[in-house]
Amino acid sequence: MAEKINNKQVNNKVKKKLKLKNNIYVYLSLVALVLLSFLLFNFGKKIFSSKEVEDKEENTKVEEKVEEKEHTPVVEETELSLIMVGDCLIHGSIYLDARKSDGSYDFYKMIDLIKPIISSYDLAFYNQESILGGTSLGLSSYPRFNSPQEVGEAFLDAGFNLVSLANNHTLDMGEKGIRSSLEYWDKKEEQGIMTAGSYSSFEDRDKVVIMEKNGITYALLSYTTNTNGLNRPKGKEYLLNVYDPDQVKKDIERLRDKVDLLMVAMHWGEEYTHTPNSEQEEIAQYLASLNVDIIIGHHPHVIQPIDFIGKTMVIYSLGNFIASQGTYEARHVGLMASVKVHKKTVDGVSEITLLEPTADLEYMYSIRSGSNSAYGYELYPFDQLNDKLLKNYKSIYDKYMSIVTKRSDKILFKSL
Repeated sequence: MAEKINNKQVNNKVKKKLKLKNNIYVYLSLVALVLLSFLLFNFGKKIFSSKEVEDKEENTKVEEKVEEKEHTPVVEETELSLIMVGDCLIHGSIYLDARKSDGSYDFYKMIDLIKPIISSYDLAFYNQESILGGTSLGLSSYPRFNSPQEVGEAFLDAGFNLVSLANNHTLDMGEKGIRSSLEYWDKKEEQGIMTAGSYSSFEDRDKVVIMEKNGITYALLSYTTNTNGLNRPKGKEYLLNVYDPDQVKKDIERLRDKVDLLMVAMHWGEEYTHTPNSEQEEIAQYLASLNVDIIIGHHPHVIQPIDFIGKTMVIYSLGNFIASQGTYEARHVGLMASVKVHKKTVDGVSEITLLEPTADLEYMYSIRSGSNSAYGYELYPFDQLNDKLLKNYKSIYDKYMSIVTKRSDKILFKSL
């Protein structure tokens, strides 16, 4: 009996051990299952999160592409037209021909045939070579010029609104002549007339003068390399802009980022020669390096070529526009150079392009009454000439046009 009890006790102990062991297995299995579930959950969550991030990134890229496709650049375009002619040098025979019985002067008739051409342009440039000191100072001719202010009235009436005042005759009548001239021109600024090259003070000289036409801002600078040996009064160098590369650089830098179109008028070169000299070439290269848009040359009294240095248009010499220099054919043929200034703005960033650079010629007709005197002065576009007015005018046109276009195939011109 005791033996059976012992066996039963043993069996109970065994059962208890087995049950405890099974419970441990179950517990460990539950723990393992929980851990596995936790790991699987977090792994899945990570995969899902990663997928979500990828989806978001992909959606963002798609949205950006859509936005790129939907963005249309804001493009604005505008244009103005510009014509340039050369020297207005009023010799005695010209102002005597313009004199009326009442003592006033009429220059309108001399440029009447040219007026429709000039007035059709937005901007029109000329070089006022003889100073407009007016009759009160006494009119004079070569070698020290002083002209009636009625010259300016006729030219402005024709449509000219850009006037260069820096040349080798600016000092002909001294400071008094310059101040009389500036008094006349200063009154014209409010009419949209821009002058450059001669000033009443250093403050006036350094003043930033910018005008606008058709949404295009523009400025004009002017310099001469020659003064005919006349000196500017000490301390009053502002009366005439004499070319100095350092000062020119300062002037250009003061304007360059403020305007769309920057023009520089240069009174330079050698008189009566059709070929630019080394000084002209050097200055042209320098101005082009400073990003000047157009270099407008005058002084030789005969025409010289038009060229391009990069994007810079260089007119080496426009020749005479109105002058009386004997019977020399070349001094009576003047260049009328024109160009379209195109401004394109994309999302606020603007660029200027010079389009359709064009050359045309005009002729200063007069009736000769002797070797040194004439009357009946009148400017003619070449297409309004005939052999009676100028014998062989078509071949003369071709001769001088070949000079103008010899350096660049970009220059447009018509055939007569």
